[in-house]
Amino acid sequence: MNQENAVLDRYTEGANQRQESLCCPVDYQTELLKILPQEIIEKDYGCGDPSRYVREGDVVLDLGSGSGKICYMAAQLVGDKGKVIGVDMNNDMLALARKYQPEMTNKLGSDRVQFKKGKIQDLALDIDAMEQRLASNPITDANALAAFDAWKHQQCTQEPLIADDSIDLVVSNCVLNLVNDVEKQQLVDEIFRVVKPGGRIAISDIVSDESIPEHLKENKELWSGCISGAFQELEMLKMFHDAGFIAVTYDKWSDTPWQIVEGIEFRSVTLTAIKREQTECIDKGHAAIYRGPFSFAIDDEGYEFPRGQRMAICERTFNVLNNEPYKDSFICIAPAIEQDAKEWCSPAGTLRPAKETKGSLHSVNTSSSACC
Repeated sequence: MNQENAVLDRYTEGANQRQESLCCPVDYQTELLKILPQEIIEKDYGCGDPSRYVREGDVVLDLGSGSGKICYMAAQLVGDKGKVIGVDMNNDMLALARKYQPEMTNKLGSDRVQFKKGKIQDLALDIDAMEQRLASNPITDANALAAFDAWKHQQCTQEPLIADDSIDLVVSNCVLNLVNDVEKQQLVDEIFRVVKPGGRIAISDIVSDESIPEHLKENKELWSGCISGAFQELEMLKMFHDAGFIAVTYDKWSDTPWQIVEGIEFRSVTLTAIKREQTECIDKGHAAIYRGPFSFAIDDEGYEFPRGQRMAICERTFNVLNNEPYKDSFICIAPAIEQDAKEWCSPAGTLRPAKETKGSLHSVNTSSSACC
């Protein structure tokens, strides 16, 4: 089975007539749907609402943007200073999304949404540019093939569809499972490449509780229907962590399976993560106290946090722990007098004496206003 062709065919049908079997129940932010054309809403297919993670001013990339629904929802949240880019491979879906761009530009008050043709597992290759190149320079012999390969390399490196470190938030809604298994690692690596250091991802997708046997993967209805290409639940977490993301979390998890096939449960989840800042780990005297409830925690960089202990951390880790999704779990303490910066050399589990931070302003996240 050619899985990519099966997906293109299925979603071409979905662009022309609503496919109920592609839909998973989702509680979208209804206030963001009010200005969207009904056709975009009806011909959108997903299993979550990653638009909930969009912040004002973000540059947002939507992988597999389809009818454009998530893009147009996100555009209302990023404001005039933000931007939303949708990437899709299906001509019919791109045509549907672009059809309403003038109307949505007028409603939004600015032109802040664009749609690009590309494969989500190869965000460097501009498919529109490639097709134009092939139309004017058809491959008829080995020399023409070599020239095309050289053009493709130049385009991907010098004018990539999505540039390195350019995106604040990558979102996707039930699309990663449509990518062939042999390209899933490349897909995750490409997501990591385009996210800015400190940037985020919010991926709504389908996961399985068990490994999926090959005969189910060969079923084109199950594959194009967002079932048999699903990540196994642990595999998805591990793949994003191994790519270099931190704070990899199932922020949303459907208690009820969407479908059960041969005893395997398939459910919708939303995975969130952060791209670690690409800065040196410098010690300036910062500390963090793990609040609990567990007796012990270890972060993705190997820092150890026994509950209640004032642990030495570098400035980079301080900045991470003092923000979502960690800040409710840690008391982050800046030094009373910033120490001379030195390259981090303290082993994991090093305590920070209270006298080194005493008198500083503590970053304590609490709903109470009690003073002491």
